[in-house]
Amino acid sequence: MATPVIPDYITVHLGRPDSNARNVRVPFTEYIKNVASSEIYPTWPENALRANIYAQVSFALNRIYSEYYRSRGYDFDITNSTAYDQAYVDGRDIFSNISKLVDELFNDYVTKGNQIQPYFTEYCDGRTVTCRGLSQWGTVTLANQGRTPYQILQNYYGNDINIVRNAPVKNIVQSYPGTLLRLGSAGEDVRTIQRQLNRIRRNYPAIPQTNGIFDAATRSAVRSFQNVFGLTVDGIVGKATWYKIKQIYNAVKKVSDLYSEGITISEVDRIYSKPLRRGDRGNDVKTIQYYLAFLGFFNDRLPEISVDGIFGSATDNAVRTFQREYGLTVDGIVGRSTWYRLQDAYNSTLNALPDEYRSYSSLLYPGYTITTGASGNVVSQVQTFLRRIAQNNSAVPLITVDGIYGDRTKAAVQAVQRLSNLPQTGAVGPLTWNAIVNLYNEYR
Repeated sequence: MATPVIPDYITVHLGRPDSNARNVRVPFTEYIKNVASSEIYPTWPENALRANIYAQVSFALNRIYSEYYRSRGYDFDITNSTAYDQAYVDGRDIFSNISKLVDELFNDYVTKGNQIQPYFTEYCDGRTVTCRGLSQWGTVTLANQGRTPYQILQNYYGNDINIVRNAPVKNIVQSYPGTLLRLGSAGEDVRTIQRQLNRIRRNYPAIPQTNGIFDAATRSAVRSFQNVFGLTVDGIVGKATWYKIKQIYNAVKKVSDLYSEGITISEVDRIYSKPLRRGDRGNDVKTIQYYLAFLGFFNDRLPEISVDGIFGSATDNAVRTFQREYGLTVDGIVGRSTWYRLQDAYNSTLNALPDEYRSYSSLLYPGYTITTGASGNVVSQVQTFLRRIAQNNSAVPLITVDGIYGDRTKAAVQAVQRLSNLPQTGAVGPLTWNAIVNLYNEYR
């Protein structure tokens, strides 16, 4: 979940949510012009029109940001049923003064307090229907009294509202990452799921606390969630589980409610302050370089690269070449799409190793994070490496090779991470794997 943006397009269902009606995909600005022309009168005072347009934009953005309908399995963003959403009349004429106002205001929206999500600006006409939010006819009275649009909105939504102005416009993609999250997965999407599950457990205490990468505790939390909400209990976050978690998270936070707990900026902070790009440094850059160096060894079209933790010109060139090679947007930035494609390319190359490299395959990172709850041959391999290191270095505890990643294995991994100046997570990602193999090779 990221900070809100204005979508290029919005998909409108021309009927109630469960009706057999068609969808229309229209530019967001045209949608707001249509709604404003359908909901309010062009002869109203301009300040009343502006206040209503702020509310209409914010309402629509709340539906999009929360994926209110898509998290429930629908293939649209909003309906045109006034019992649920806002009026939209497909093909109607647009009033010229309203069109001009929307062109000015379409990327401004209302928030409340320290919340970042577009506020759920509930409203009604104030004559035939009354509600807890804005009265459309009431805005006319307030405008005639000389109230500004902001003061009109404050009258209905409280003095702590804000108006975010000139929000960025971009094409919005679904929040589901498109890849299964399971034991050993790592990255921003895992952290997103964990944050949401940790909030949900305050309402559903049967769901365990999670922290960090997708480990045994996270798998247990996912299984508990799936059991509580009638999903297939497999401990894997696919599309159905992803969106059910989001739906329940939004529900307990009351994101689509006039009186919302809301979402704060700290709840959408990334693991990294931004996608990785030229000028960045650190272990996250080293991880990217690790994958690129491996791929470059087997693909002559990819340049050689050093794993030094500095995102300089060489890494920028390697990222751009990789993006070009694999059909991605060539911008030199490692965001979600490039990150997942790097992992996929690594795993594909690993599984198709030439015969002459098969004897070295046990020394190569298996392509996923190894953590508590894991078991099998890969765990045994790591334990074999760790045991040899421990026999030669007292700083690493001696462990048994049993193929089960328990607390003693975690402690040994943390000891190697400490020796190698890596974060002591106790989980084996590419950099920790590399550190373990390098130490093991010293004592062979």
